[in-house]
Amino acid sequence: MKLTCALSIASLAVCSALSLAQGGGVKPQELLKPLGNEWPTYNGDYTGKRYSSLAQVNRQTVKNLSLAWMSQLTPGMETPAPTINGRPPRAASPQVPFHVGGEGPGNINIRAGSIKGSVLAVDGTLYVTMPDNAWALDARDGHQLWHYYWKTKGGTHIGNRGFGMWNGYLFMETPDDYLVSLDAKTGKERWHKMIANVDEGYFSTPAPIIIGNHVLVGVGNDIDSPGFLQSFDPETGDLQWKFYTVPMQKGDPGADTWASLDAARHGGAQTWITGAYDPETNLYIFGTGNPTPAYTTGKRGDLDNLFTCTLIALDVDTGKMKWYFQTSPHDMHDYDSAQTPVLFDGMFKGKMRKMVATAARNGYYFTLDRVTGEHLVTSKYGTDTNWAKGLTPAGGPKRDPEKDATIAGSLSSPTSGGTTNWQPPAFSPVTGLFYTYEVNGFSLLYLTDPDPRGSMGLGGKEEVEVGSTGSFLTAIDYRTGAARWRHRFFNNRAIGGGGLLATAGGLLFSGDGAGNLVAFDAADGKPLWNTRIGSVSNAPQTFEMDGHQYVICASGDKMWAFILH
Repeated sequence: MKLTCALSIASLAVCSALSLAQGGGVKPQELLKPLGNEWPTYNGDYTGKRYSSLAQVNRQTVKNLSLAWMSQLTPGMETPAPTINGRPPRAASPQVPFHVGGEGPGNINIRAGSIKGSVLAVDGTLYVTMPDNAWALDARDGHQLWHYYWKTKGGTHIGNRGFGMWNGYLFMETPDDYLVSLDAKTGKERWHKMIANVDEGYFSTPAPIIIGNHVLVGVGNDIDSPGFLQSFDPETGDLQWKFYTVPMQKGDPGADTWASLDAARHGGAQTWITGAYDPETNLYIFGTGNPTPAYTTGKRGDLDNLFTCTLIALDVDTGKMKWYFQTSPHDMHDYDSAQTPVLFDGMFKGKMRKMVATAARNGYYFTLDRVTGEHLVTSKYGTDTNWAKGLTPAGGPKRDPEKDATIAGSLSSPTSGGTTNWQPPAFSPVTGLFYTYEVNGFSLLYLTDPDPRGSMGLGGKEEVEVGSTGSFLTAIDYRTGAARWRHRFFNNRAIGGGGLLATAGGLLFSGDGAGNLVAFDAADGKPLWNTRIGSVSNAPQTFEMDGHQYVICASGDKMWAFILH
């Protein structure tokens, strides 16, 4: 691989000035365009396809893809001098502008140093996050333009999925449940607002998504608390509406699918992952998490437990639900439906349809009509998925109680980690294929709390993983739900990477679970190019600048950028 030369201080200063002076950020109407030269929101555009129209890097040229730069980021209070390709510039450089916010005591420094979210690429600048930290990098060489640090109160620091952007403002969530707005050019904080109470077990990981003048914000929780989605004003941070994903009042939709209203109010259904938006219907479509308690059924009855493990479509302006589809009725395995839904138009049984598709953690794939929520396709894409027997009349998998956790132990597949998890899928309108990870693991599930009143959260069971028949990158035909091809990864038990990217160059980018970034042929899954950079921790992305198509991804605390040479 070819390394770019280290730049002089004068060059760094020029690049910094250019980056900070460019453009006005992301205007809301720009997010309605197909994904092209920039990467302005979590999935690139509103569709969730992660399909870029860029084709400079393609099946023929990808063999010439090589390293442009690498930048290592240090979270916390330290503010190191900027580096290029892991080395300091030739001469001493000015300190990176450093800003501190937060309501914590300042002595809690949790080193969750891994980039697990999307990186915004706007106006020649990359905006990167880790829990409690955010950076702006020059997209040409990777040097830091500013660093923001949040003094946390605590919370669970499992990851941060990235920024949202509205005009020149950035928005991120913190593990201790605040929405923070920064000025994109300077990194200075504009305001912050509490979105949940960390003392109630909430911790916030999603990337905010901006739709018009709405900043949509989700939350997570592994204890017995209700999930919700909120909308905030991007200028002021004022709350516009709040939608609970479980029934909270007598007579609420879905209340009759719980043993009691109290059970529903403590029922989970967290909003872990950024969804997709359809401007034609003004519907925001997203998935919800598992019910709680997750493995003991006494408190919630042997009922569907809406709206857990469900795709929900909301009107963005009102926060009112228009339709729903449950992917795991009465989930008993922590098989949430918090995966990225994908919106596309295509032929289905001889008719053009507006569709939404998702590959759920439970080993099943679904195609629905995105306007009405009508069920079109359900398939078992996990080759060894065994927790269900047949389908419900609505088209969801019908749970097999014999695969629930038992005192003697039950053998079930997939494991609680799922055939896939939070990692974003991709979809190519050229191949008509939906790309996802597939891990076919088995667990023995032992019930450790037989009290019918159940345990809290994820308690009441022991899980012993006992093997796997393979881990794959899988391409699914949306019309049938059948796998068109599978590429086996070296590690039988691990998800290949942090997500997927499809391009008009006929390529599909992913980690391979063995320390490589790989470009596959999107038509048949044949590997065409790879480079060893370490475990790929987020979904690869692409953008164009100065006539070059860049492919970027992260491995832990390092950002990597590749171009054609």
